[in-house]
Amino acid sequence: MTITYLKRGKPADQRAEDDAAVRATVETVLADIEQRGDAAIRDLSAKFDKYSPPSFRLTPSEIEAAIQKVAPRDMEDIRFAQTQIRTFAQAQRAALKDIEVETLPGVILGHRNIPVQSVGCYVPGGKFPMVASAHMSVLTASVAGVPRIIASAPPVKGEPHPAIVAAMHLGGAHEIYVLGGMQAVGAMAIGTETIKPVDMLVGPGNAYVAEAKRQLFGRVGIDLFAGPTETMVIADDTVDAELCATDLLGQAEHGYNSPAVLITNSRKLAEGTMAEIDRLLKILPTSETASASWRDYGEVVLCDTYEEMLSEANFIASEHVQVMTDRDDWFLDHMHSYGALFLGPRTNVANGDKVIGTNHTLPTKKAGRYTGGLWVGKFLKTHSYQKVLTDEAAAMIGAYGSRLCMLEGFVGHAEQCNIRVRRYGGRNVPYGAAAE
Repeated sequence: MTITYLKRGKPADQRAEDDAAVRATVETVLADIEQRGDAAIRDLSAKFDKYSPPSFRLTPSEIEAAIQKVAPRDMEDIRFAQTQIRTFAQAQRAALKDIEVETLPGVILGHRNIPVQSVGCYVPGGKFPMVASAHMSVLTASVAGVPRIIASAPPVKGEPHPAIVAAMHLGGAHEIYVLGGMQAVGAMAIGTETIKPVDMLVGPGNAYVAEAKRQLFGRVGIDLFAGPTETMVIADDTVDAELCATDLLGQAEHGYNSPAVLITNSRKLAEGTMAEIDRLLKILPTSETASASWRDYGEVVLCDTYEEMLSEANFIASEHVQVMTDRDDWFLDHMHSYGALFLGPRTNVANGDKVIGTNHTLPTKKAGRYTGGLWVGKFLKTHSYQKVLTDEAAAMIGAYGSRLCMLEGFVGHAEQCNIRVRRYGGRNVPYGAAAE
């Protein structure tokens, strides 16, 4: 059994971004927002986006004006995508039940799923205005029942991006801001004179947005720590090189540092895919970005067996995993570390990113080992509660609690139990002693 890398990306020690510089910049910006509020975000918006409107929050008439600029076919497509995403999110929400059980006579335990009360959704603009990210964050929070959803995206060519505004509005945003980057994330989390802070931040972004979310985590909740887009194709000789190459490059175009990995047990497919990628990069309009990703972060892994393919895939724990083999369901049953699976040659990551209904905000940098992606459950907090209904139950549970508290040396805790043993059980427990 051997695993051979026919192509490797940069070594891990050379892949590291200038984290220290990004961290220092973000620290400075967040401190400035905390100190100067609206003045800070206005200066930052003018500096980075060349945009300084009277108000960053869009009025209802401005939202309607932006929506009117969206072509009818584009609006139809946005509505279709949101219907698919809403349908799946509603099914997920319905699966999350409040529970209440009687574990002992007179002892009731339960939990309730309560929405986060306010969420800030960031939608990237930049090179690729991410209209779909508005569906994934705003709409999903709306299905979860979040009572205050604010959404922010940078201006594009000096004005709000009409399709992003439309997607935010149709998704259920209560407040829409035209504000980009780390200043948007900082303003939503910290608050300013005109922006009330939120309890949670969600949505993708560049390295500065990701670092801002990292620094703000704890002060507010976040969906996950997101890095550059990653894609993996697991394939055997049931598919061809053109399909594999197309699926790899389809995600490599996201950025210059987007890992794209092929895992296969077919040398012919591996070599054919590499040749096909070279061909496609000559005609792909976004080849400048995709070629940099493929050159520096592309990998081709040749395995002897499906078990080796599975082991390598779980070890890499890629964000998007496209499986095209003669045993796709076997991989579904045995994969445990990934962001999302895309099973079969008729399925593709782009559909998952934009329209099919699952969420595209997914774990990267091996985070799939311990978390899944954004979904309706991320916006819900599961809170437990307890009720003791009878004197007998209060005395019985209290006696156990008293002794266990004293075992740990918590006398005050024990007295919480003891007073109920005395009152409801009619037993004389000396103050500061364990109940018998």
